[in-house]
Amino acid sequence: MTTTLLLTVVLTLSRALFPAPAGAPAEAPFRAVRPLPPPLSVTRWWDPPPTPYAAGHRGVDLAAPVGARVRAVGPGRVHYAGQVAGRGVLSLTLPGGLRTTYEPVRPLVAEGEAVTAGQVVAVLTEGSHCPGPCLHWGLLAGEDAYRNPLALLPAATPRLLPPAGTAPDRAD
Repeated sequence: MTTTLLLTVVLTLSRALFPAPAGAPAEAPFRAVRPLPPPLSVTRWWDPPPTPYAAGHRGVDLAAPVGARVRAVGPGRVHYAGQVAGRGVLSLTLPGGLRTTYEPVRPLVAEGEAVTAGQVVAVLTEGSHCPGPCLHWGLLAGEDAYRNPLALLPAATPRLLPPAGTAPDRAD
């Protein structure tokens, strides 16, 4: 309950503070799934640069242990699977002109291969830029327009539960 509520608040604030620019797709044209099992624990937030070549954080970092299974967030095709600057990188082309990236990973799929939403596509490896192991998850719209990848995920529906030890009222 607390994790779901926290994730709901975080996603809502993230969308409010970092809205997509005009003309950008507001939502994914598919039902996105989490790249890692719940709960998602964000260790570094998306921090878009003020200009295309300025410093910024072009994705989110999600805490996860080395060896965690990474899933495709949507259906698509493998754009790239290999090494970039000594780190394993996987990039998937998704519907709607979107592309998502994952690093550092050991890809389990090959370039050109079709993937389904939720399919295990990689294993998290060491070598992240985080203090501890993490998955860097990025999202691009078009060729170079970075977006907040958390915006792909459906907003959680908050549910209020009765206080512990009490039964909910029933209208039978």
